[in-house]
Amino acid sequence: MDYLARESADLSDELWRQIDGTVIGAIKEQIVCRRFLKLFGPIGPGSTSVAVDGVGKEEILEDGIGRIAGRTQLELPMLFEDFTILGRDLEYSKQTGYPLDLANAARAAKQAARREDELILLGNATLGTQGLANAKGATKIKKTDWKRDENGYSDVAKAVAELAKNGYLGRYALVVSPDVYLDLQRLQPSLGMLEIDRVRKLIGDNVYMYGSFGASKAVLVCAEPEYLDLAVGLDFSVGYAELVDFNHHFRIMETAALRIKDPGAIVVFS
Repeated sequence: MDYLARESADLSDELWRQIDGTVIGAIKEQIVCRRFLKLFGPIGPGSTSVAVDGVGKEEILEDGIGRIAGRTQLELPMLFEDFTILGRDLEYSKQTGYPLDLANAARAAKQAARREDELILLGNATLGTQGLANAKGATKIKKTDWKRDENGYSDVAKAVAELAKNGYLGRYALVVSPDVYLDLQRLQPSLGMLEIDRVRKLIGDNVYMYGSFGASKAVLVCAEPEYLDLAVGLDFSVGYAELVDFNHHFRIMETAALRIKDPGAIVVFS
């Protein structure tokens, strides 16, 4: 049986294509962290955990026994969001030829994307996981008032210099809360350019706003896969849940987890 249980639904291939297109399109519009994190996988929907190799990983051989030190196992939780297509709406579309309104699917897809970003940035207390903004071992830099002078650019430049000094070279990415993003939309008269454009030029254009990040939040990472990546078991997929009261219920789901292999590649502005 198909893991997504699509064969249990009497729905046309064309409808499934419309649903998939709507869901994936909405996720791509909404998603933030996948724009800079490399993916590891997908390694399959049956995978429940993935190895994380920390700094100093090595194989230790002694007394005829070999073990790997510095390796841990990370759970791949399932993230999901449900939506419904009413049976009457589906029949009306068939009868009239009018396009089916898939707004529910798009809304659920955007919420699923936000859920992944929240897990990556903030972690999850129930799962006992850390995110980029609260990772143990990350470098912390005191955030100045980015509404004033060149403070935003100066703080980011300081963070970049700190990462480079410690050997973290590569693709840099800055994620900020909406209020901080607005703070960077200031014209610097002496240069004739917005401060955010200076920051983008400094780190290769990778500045992202995350709407549910809180207030006055910013984190800079060196997003090379040897330091950080996103492990994926099942990538975003739409499955058929059930038929209830002649209405069709669907589930958008994925299994994924942030792998922090070296927290030194993260700078949190606090």
